[in-house]
Amino acid sequence: MALQSGNYVLDAQHSTVGFTVRHAMITKVHGQFTEFESVINFDVDKPENSTAKATIQANSINTNNEERDNHLRSKDFFGTDENPTFEFVSTAIELQSEEKATVTGDLTINGITKPVTLDVDIFGSAEDPWGQTRVGFEAATKIDRTDFGIDYNAPIKTGGLLLGNEISLQIDGSAVKQ
Repeated sequence: MALQSGNYVLDAQHSTVGFTVRHAMITKVHGQFTEFESVINFDVDKPENSTAKATIQANSINTNNEERDNHLRSKDFFGTDENPTFEFVSTAIELQSEEKATVTGDLTINGITKPVTLDVDIFGSAEDPWGQTRVGFEAATKIDRTDFGIDYNAPIKTGGLLLGNEISLQIDGSAVKQ
């Protein structure tokens, strides 16, 4: 099914907002945010008129380690009491083909806003068994956590630091046409 213009809402039951960070110089920690919402207004004829907005509940962070998750919620990292959400608002959407796009926008974490560009792979559009039109996609970008005031780190005995500064963000999305 060809991509269709319209308003789409990210289906949180069938989507994932995840991240990866280097840990102890030798491995990676993966996590996700379990509470988020996003609205995409897509114009097939004029993709440059398309928009996307997303809100992530910072408290919903989950790395499968409660102690680490609580530390990530603290002022050392996200300070979720003062900054309960992360926000993304697109400033430009470019469709290279029916399978590829770039979405540039402003990402706000810890009250600090920086521009980011997401590389998007579009897997297509289909009607599900309940008659809903869905678009499947994967989006990814990398950010430097220190750009958002997340400076916590600790030296490790073998040299280097406990945490890498580069964070890979990944969104596996299923968006439902409204």
